[in-house]
Amino acid sequence: MAETIAAAAAGDTDAIKGDREPRTERGRRTRRAILDAAAAEFGERGFHDASISGITRRAGVALGSFYTYFDSKDVVFRALVRDLSAQVREHVAPAIRAAPDGIAAERAGLERFLRFVREHKEIYRIIDESEFVDSESFRLHYQSTADRIAQRLAAGVARGNFRADVSEVHAWAIMGMNVFLGLRFGVWSEDQDPDAIADAVAEFLRRGLAR
Repeated sequence: MAETIAAAAAGDTDAIKGDREPRTERGRRTRRAILDAAAAEFGERGFHDASISGITRRAGVALGSFYTYFDSKDVVFRALVRDLSAQVREHVAPAIRAAPDGIAAERAGLERFLRFVREHKEIYRIIDESEFVDSESFRLHYQSTADRIAQRLAAGVARGNFRADVSEVHAWAIMGMNVFLGLRFGVWSEDQDPDAIADAVAEFLRRGLAR
């Protein structure tokens, strides 16, 4: 989740049935407004109490506009989970790419993730609820994130940044750490500077993963 977060944009899975991509720029803006409104509606009210009318009211669009792109509340929720994953990934990716080595990449990804969470606290409620509403999207969110971390670690091993025995286990451990750091220092409280948190974690990883 720390980089993580729509299916077609992410390239992680097939398109969601009942989720239609717009063909025009105006349509893309409308669909974006609906997804942003859905994040606010689901984040505030939860899946079961949220409503399509609540989403369209927040988005400032007609009910018919919703059904142009999404068949149901379930469909927009599934699309939203994957869209949030894509947003996280797009937010942290530039910092990760600009990092000079593997440790710096993980540090940069965490720092950017913490800042994203502070602006989008609803992501935790939505992702957590997806385990029960759409378990496939829930699993995909974490599996794809861990896979990307594992790829970065493997690249770090090849460059000589990390020990040769760094594996998928380490990728899941880093992701789990980031998830709970985001919860503590992004959702529950903002009482510590993201840079200081990322520095502490980078030192932790450096001592644990360095050759």
